[in-house]
Amino acid sequence: MEVEFRIAKRGDLEDIIHLTNECFGEQTPLAYAEKVWKKYEHDPNQIYLNGYLNGQLVAHTKITVIPTIYEDMNTYAILNHVCVKPNMRRHHLGTKLLDETFRICKKCGVKTVELWSKNFREAAHALYKKYGFEVVDAKFFSRDI
Repeated sequence: MEVEFRIAKRGDLEDIIHLTNECFGEQTPLAYAEKVWKKYEHDPNQIYLNGYLNGQLVAHTKITVIPTIYEDMNTYAILNHVCVKPNMRRHHLGTKLLDETFRICKKCGVKTVELWSKNFREAAHALYKKYGFEVVDAKFFSRDI
């Protein structure tokens, strides 16, 4: 399957929200996505990557590039909402999405790519491990403000 990857544009938001809501059981309203997009659309470190098959959005991820002043940490990226349309899974689209993600990250000077994934996403974890990601001995902490 030949997937065409490209950086998302504002006009892609409805398809992105539909796909991520489907993949993650979320309820993000399009109006919210548009508000956030407008605020950050000119930030080169906020990258939304889409994969298309026959003009249909089938894969997506958000890349956040984080430059730091710390030599060991250097510039790193965090991925979130790594997803493939459910009926398109098992066609190596996740691997192709990660390949393109890493190409972009290298171009941005990223030294390390990190992601977090909810415990129930076991198939995604298998993909990440097969791709070379390692489970870090750490806890993910979160607190609402």
